[in-house]
Amino acid sequence: MKSQYLLPTYARLPITLTRGKGMYVWDSEGNKYLDFFSGLAVDNLGHCPLVVTKALQDQTKKLLHVSNVFGIAEQGELAEKLVKLSGLHQVFFCNSGAEAVEACLKFARYHSLKVRESHCFEILVAENSFHGRTYGALSATMQKKYQAGFGPLLPGFKSVPFGDLEAMVKGVTDQTCAILVEPIQGEGGVRIPSSGYLPGLRRLCDEKKILLILDEVQTGMGRTGSLFAHQRYGIKPDLMALSKALGSGFPIGACLASQAVSESVEPGIHASTFGGNPLACRAALATLGIISKKTFIDRVATAGSFFLEGLKKIQKKHSLIGEARGMGFMLACELKEPVGNEIVGRCLERGLLINAIQGKVLRFVPPLIIKKREIIKGLDILAGVLEERDKERR
Repeated sequence: MKSQYLLPTYARLPITLTRGKGMYVWDSEGNKYLDFFSGLAVDNLGHCPLVVTKALQDQTKKLLHVSNVFGIAEQGELAEKLVKLSGLHQVFFCNSGAEAVEACLKFARYHSLKVRESHCFEILVAENSFHGRTYGALSATMQKKYQAGFGPLLPGFKSVPFGDLEAMVKGVTDQTCAILVEPIQGEGGVRIPSSGYLPGLRRLCDEKKILLILDEVQTGMGRTGSLFAHQRYGIKPDLMALSKALGSGFPIGACLASQAVSESVEPGIHASTFGGNPLACRAALATLGIISKKTFIDRVATAGSFFLEGLKKIQKKHSLIGEARGMGFMLACELKEPVGNEIVGRCLERGLLINAIQGKVLRFVPPLIIKKREIIKGLDILAGVLEERDKERR
């Protein structure tokens, strides 16, 4: 269903989704789809998880919104939980991933001014990165297709190749205040750096007395087989952006800060009217209550490996696939031709929702509750689409 009243900012697929439960969604015609897209890595507990919907229903009877001028009990409880799970010190709540990144950028520059007593404002970012659509986040996003038409962008962002520690070392100057990276590049094509990259960045930031900011908007909340992706590498950032799956579909974002950064923050330097409202915090608390369990996280790592092995088997049979890669349930197949949208459309016709990025990368980010039989079903659909395509071109 296409509405003439919506600005055409999205290239929408030709279905309208009206209902969801667990791993499946239904469209307005009653067709059922297995969802390997999960609202762009948002629905980590599947669609309409009962624990979250019940928490929201309960909260609507108590309190929907009050200003952050007052204390909000649910916000304090969620902040405490996030601090204990991350090992960071304090939290600022907002409404989205882009806003969480914006908060990180502002706090990093303000910390530099307060602590170093000089306005070191430069932030090193990675080529092919994606951090959001607001002006600060967009200026840090090193993909021309997202920046085109919106100049002049904000100054103070310098790009270096992703995964190249030496390039990052050479990029640091006396004007640098922070480094901002995604542990795994999502919109950049599910690009995974070497195991030494994040620890190397941590050492570099410690040596240069600059901040390490991690954008875990997509990689966080169990997506990669640990609660936060950086935990797989034994490090902690100074600032971390979270959103997407934090509220299981209810909008919420969070910027987590180390003690050193927290000590430079003071009232009035940043704010969000709706950030950390009672409804959003109840959704996040219910979500974390499940996703933070070790048994849940361990299963993601195991089942994700099974999924990746299945993709690699398909890769061996079909020359169109150049590489299968991923971590946990953040997976991708890189195609040798830019026909990603075609494959997405063919899978849609067979009842499978997937996503194409960069024109030729198929991305698979299913709900983390996915079972082995559903992985097999989705892989069979993908394999069938590729086989059908091969026959047509013989």
